[in-house]
Amino acid sequence: MKAKKKKKAITKHKKETDIQKIVNHYFQTKGLTLDEIKENARKRKIIYSRFTRPAKQLLELAGSVKKAKQAIDKIALWAKSRNLDYSIETVFKKWLELDRLKPKEIVRKPFFHNNPMVWSSAEKKWYVISENGEWLEFEGDEKDIEWKTIKQTYTSYEYEKPKRNLQKNKKS
Repeated sequence: MKAKKKKKAITKHKKETDIQKIVNHYFQTKGLTLDEIKENARKRKIIYSRFTRPAKQLLELAGSVKKAKQAIDKIALWAKSRNLDYSIETVFKKWLELDRLKPKEIVRKPFFHNNPMVWSSAEKKWYVISENGEWLEFEGDEKDIEWKTIKQTYTSYEYEKPKRNLQKNKKS
């Protein structure tokens, strides 16, 4: 009897299939552990079967589990740096662009007393831009410069639509 129970216990803990590896890796890039994935699947917060078909397609497209995981990692970095959501399907959409996808660069800018600074390469000096827009020569030490990470936001070009004259032209 004990031998049969051991066999059942062994069959319950089967190795992950390639598709499961890809789906689990996707959830890990989302910040979930394997135990959290299982718990959420039991509670029906995650419908695991919804991700198996795209994972199978990604496996066929990539050719191996390793390449599929690399593609998911690249998409995850790219999307997270832009505060975008992503799915396994995003990998398909961006497949041809994978080599060109790069995470958004973090921009660090210098400030002195919350006023932005500019480096003049011609004069090899730092300038502090005052609230009035004046360029004041910086005479402090390098340690006085505060480097802040600035989030780049992309705004569409705002333009003013030409106002139409709503009055009808009167013939005189």
